[in-house]
Parts: sequence; C-alpha cells; structure tokens
Amino acid sequence: MAIALTPLHPLFVAAVSGVDLSQPLALDTIAEIDRAMDEHAVLLFRDQPLTQHQQVAFAQQFGPLDLGLKRLKKQPDRLAHEALMDISNVEADGRPAARDSRKIVSNIANQLWHSDSSFQNPPGKYSMLSAVVLPGRGGETEFVDLRAAYDALDPAMQAMIAVLEAEHDALHSRGLLGDDGYTPEQRAMIPPVTWPVVQTHPGSGRKLLFIGAHARAIHGMSLAEGRMLLADLLEHATAPNFVWRHEWRVGDLVMWDNRSTLHRGRRYDLSEPRELRRTTTVEPALVAA
Repeated sequence: MAIALTPLHPLFVAAVSGVDLSQPLALDTIAEIDRAMDEHAVLLFRDQPLTQHQQVAFAQQFGPLDLGLKRLKKQPDRLAHEALMDISNVEADGRPAARDSRKIVSNIANQLWHSDSSFQNPPGKYSMLSAVVLPGRGGETEFVDLRAAYDALDPAMQAMIAVLEAEHDALHSRGLLGDDGYTPEQRAMIPPVTWPVVQTHPGSGRKLLFIGAHARAIHGMSLAEGRMLLADLLEHATAPNFVWRHEWRVGDLVMWDNRSTLHRGRRYDLSEPRELRRTTTVEPALVAA
C-alpha cells in the first residue's frame, strides 16, 4: 500500500499515513519515503509509539547511523542503544536533572537553530525524533526550509556566497551557552570541518544554504566579517515565512533532512519531564572540503 502525504506548510513538510514504523518496511515504501523527503524535507508520522529497538531498526533502513556526539559523552547514558541520542531533561531515574547540570546545558543547545552533525564528516542526513514524555506546555520544535531561503536571496547575494566555505564546529555552538571545559583529547575527537555555504541537494537538485549555529567562520574573511555574514544569512533563513512549528503529541515521530533544513527546540518548564529519542543517519557520499 502506498503512503499518503498531506502537506502542512506552503513550502515544505507533510504528514504521512498508511505505514507502520514499528515493522520492517518494504523496499518500495522506503523509496517512497526517500522521495517524500526530497520533496518535503520534513515528515510527520502520528501515532507511532516505538520502543528503542524499533526506532533504531526503523532508522537503519535509511542508512548508516550517526554515533558522533557519543564520543563527547560526559555523563552516563540512560538509553540502551549507542545510536540513540537522549533529547531529554531527565536522569536515569526519570526525574528532571538539576538546571545547572551538564545534561541540561547540553540539551538547551538544541534551542539554537542548527543542523544535526553538520560539524562532522560525514554529516547528518536524516534525523528521526520520537516523543515519549512531554511537558504540559512548551517544548515545540521548529523547522526552516533552507532551499526556499536560498531561492529568496537576491541574485547579488547568491553570486557573492556561491564560492564561500564555512567552518562548522560542535564545540562552538556549545560554547555559546557555557558548555565548555572539554579536554584536549575530547576536542581532538571531533575536529571542525569545512562545508560550502551553498550546496545542491543530491535528491531534489535544489540549491540550499548550509548554515546554522555550528558554523563559526567563513574562510577568506576576518572572523568578525564572516560571523556577521553568517548571522545575516541565519536571520534571513529563519524569517517566519520559512518556519514550521511542530506541537508534539506522545507517539509522534518527526523525520527531517538535515541537508535541507535547520531546526530548534523551544523553551519549556525544566521542572517537568520531557523525553524524546533521536536517531540520525549520515551521508557517507559527502566529503568535506
């Protein structure tokens, strides 16, 4: 049975029905989802409560899994599989962590506009985020379409940035929020990488802006000039007409293409538990400059 798609935004995003993510997918269904990702960049699957094992099995059908930030782990992992990222504010016993804990600081970094694993080679391809426990209010996730943002740039800006390259660094974005104190050994585990500011999506053929909180410098520009340009591009890309906000329900799974979008979490009461699990695939065919 073919999947059904319902658009949720004029530029991108669709809700998907007609598929059970807890079961192995037929090859033609996987191909349909890939095509839908090329077109819509963000897909919402409602009423898909998954076990940890089921979420990992679902993600594996779309490519090799990202283990990147596990190398910087500073606290015990409460999830059973190394490919699962704990996007939560709770400790192993399920109670909210202290507000000044490294876990909370690290997860607040998700409130910056970013693309998962743009700071590593290979970078992130698809991310799949599953909602397990939600607070009473807040904690939404917002997405922007980097293809539409590129299309809306004036031709002079498109020409100017066409040959530029940006350095992406995981610890730059974390350092903005005071998450520092990494050892030289930890820093060496995940060195910065360089990517073109303008890229062409391999599935859709559309050009896009590859920017976000992990981008810290533009090669060939002074630090100040490069950061101001990155800030201007980010301000442009996150204008309201490019944004879709998802209000979570338990059992939702949202899947997005990190090559075509940025995303960020929104504020919520840190005294209330919020538990989401993320799996991410990587794009092995892409090679950093």
